[in-house]
Amino acid sequence: MSSPSTTGIQLKTRRPLVAEIVELISSMRFAIALLAMIAIAAVIGTVMKQGEATSNYINQFGPFWFEVFRKIGLYAVYSAWWFLLLMGALVTSTTLCIVRNAPKMLSDMRSWRENVRENSLLNFHHKMQWRAPLSRAALAQQSAARLADAGYKVKLVEKDNGTLVAAKQGAANKFGYIFAHSAIVVICLGGLLDSDVPIRLQEWFFGKTPFTGSGLISQIPEQSRLSTGNPTFRGNTMIPEGQTSNTAILNRPDGVLIQELPFTINLKKFTIDFYSTGMPKLFASDVEVRDNQTGEIAKATIEVNKPLIFKGVAIYQSSFEDGGSKLKLTGYPMAGNDSKRFEIAGEVGATTPLGQGDAYTVEWSGFRPFNVENVAPTDDPRAVKKGKSLQEELGEHMGSAGKNANNKNLKNVGPSVSYKLRDKTGQAREYQNYMQPVTIDGATVFLAGMRANPSDNFSYLRIPADDGHSVTEWMRLRAALQDPELRAAAAKRYAERAMPKASSSEALRPQLQAAADKGLTIFAGDDKSAGFAALAQFLEKMPEDVQKKNADVFMRILNASLWDLWQIARAKDGLPPVSEDENHARFLQLATNALSDAFFYGAPVYLQLDDFTHVQASVFQVTRSPGKNVVYLGCLFLVLGVFAMFYIRERRLWIWIKDDSDGASALMAMSTQRKTLDFEREFETLKQKLPQAA
Repeated sequence: MSSPSTTGIQLKTRRPLVAEIVELISSMRFAIALLAMIAIAAVIGTVMKQGEATSNYINQFGPFWFEVFRKIGLYAVYSAWWFLLLMGALVTSTTLCIVRNAPKMLSDMRSWRENVRENSLLNFHHKMQWRAPLSRAALAQQSAARLADAGYKVKLVEKDNGTLVAAKQGAANKFGYIFAHSAIVVICLGGLLDSDVPIRLQEWFFGKTPFTGSGLISQIPEQSRLSTGNPTFRGNTMIPEGQTSNTAILNRPDGVLIQELPFTINLKKFTIDFYSTGMPKLFASDVEVRDNQTGEIAKATIEVNKPLIFKGVAIYQSSFEDGGSKLKLTGYPMAGNDSKRFEIAGEVGATTPLGQGDAYTVEWSGFRPFNVENVAPTDDPRAVKKGKSLQEELGEHMGSAGKNANNKNLKNVGPSVSYKLRDKTGQAREYQNYMQPVTIDGATVFLAGMRANPSDNFSYLRIPADDGHSVTEWMRLRAALQDPELRAAAAKRYAERAMPKASSSEALRPQLQAAADKGLTIFAGDDKSAGFAALAQFLEKMPEDVQKKNADVFMRILNASLWDLWQIARAKDGLPPVSEDENHARFLQLATNALSDAFFYGAPVYLQLDDFTHVQASVFQVTRSPGKNVVYLGCLFLVLGVFAMFYIRERRLWIWIKDDSDGASALMAMSTQRKTLDFEREFETLKQKLPQAA
């Protein structure tokens, strides 16, 4: 016998923990949380450049934050383990949601909801009653026929005290929810198929390891190669004109993998066209692709957005590079008093010993046959021009690559060569030298660019062009400045010109000669300082009240003695002196500035491009993407789902018909999920149509 305290108490059975977990994972709030996290990750992947070189990230964030961001995978967000985990969780959540709710929706679509009662129909907002001089069966058949004429599916159900006419239309609206949720699953699965998950599985379970060294592709070991059976890949291959390739390079966070291709690509011809601004207008590749097994050959012209699909692999025109242009250059010493030039040859992509005790190696990194630069006056290139708004100013630098085709400040300044000088310790600086002189601010100069880090902009040494449009005279003056004997001779010659023997100030000539020699020596510099910076350091040691006066004197003496040094150097080489005119005075002024800046150039030689044989190379992106069709299917599901949800309206209608004293009476009720103006109009139409006499 139970105690009174427990009488009437109903014990509630707790649901299993697994059921609660499944309900949580398949819930709307869990899916929204996942979508929010995926959106944040996508923002990070969009803002932060993905797949860049490690050195670029170190220069941008520093060693500490570089390591932190590397640990959490921000440099390859879309292939990070946590991002793939989020995508997998989203697929699982959406799949469970479909599994839980789809059967209920399908069952509801088939259901007529015929268990309604007369009293429940009276509680509907949209309802109507009428009487007809017909029998119950006749009125039911008449109502069913009119609803069928209006597009409804109808079912007659006999009840104990009446007849129920159940009608429905737009039940396919439920497919919208099923298709929309299925689209998420299908698109995510297609994206995972085309991601690097298959490659990661090969790294985890089949011993594939990225290659981190350097060398020929044919010498890369087997564990860094992927077979032609690899289900998905996205790599690049660079092919010079007239050469072939049957491999692609897949960049990995810690190296590269070599993807073997089932065919061989032969680049017959590469065509490129430019805007007058120097931006590429069109580039295309005439290729011949041969199947490695069957020997089948396909010929095509690949352009941007016009790929070649061969054996299930898409070959896209990605970009273009130098394919190993042959270069001939003249080297000029930039240190010591030697001015003897030498010849040097190179090939883009290769290395050449410099020849000076093999202390340096030249790494030829690039060649451009022409360079379009803005040669407008450089008073303040960052300022907004007077009379122009900021929007107008920004508009000049945005939009189409060809919109500045009529800009007269854009000029082709000729070919340029880029290279790195690497010493025995592995330290290197990058240089960019132009082949032809450039007119800047009214002066004709040779531009010699230098930067210590790849992330820095080039700083340019401006070497003035001489009467022969070369750097010969400046190199002669540079070498003479480093020769103590020539400096002493120039100081003596300057003192004799400034104070002739017949002059009353002849006794001051030795002091003037010593001052000139001192100025040239300081300007020539040492390992710590040179040029105007060395002169400034020397003058700072003097009392402040005489610094400005002595600076003016030193500059006048330096300019005059440099002129004499130039003439002595020419005489040493058996050349006549140059005429004293405005052009040569301007040359000397520019040469003096360049001599001062040469201390920061940081190279033992200056390499001047003399001749070249340009070799083009095309860069192709080679892609096998089996998930592409799956994603297309998912997009189709998404379109169908959105269409069904927004354009198909589900309506339910019931008519309860019972016998009356002089015929039959009817009670009609109507419902829908979304009450719209169309639904109101349809209800009013049925209110008028259904009670009409036959």
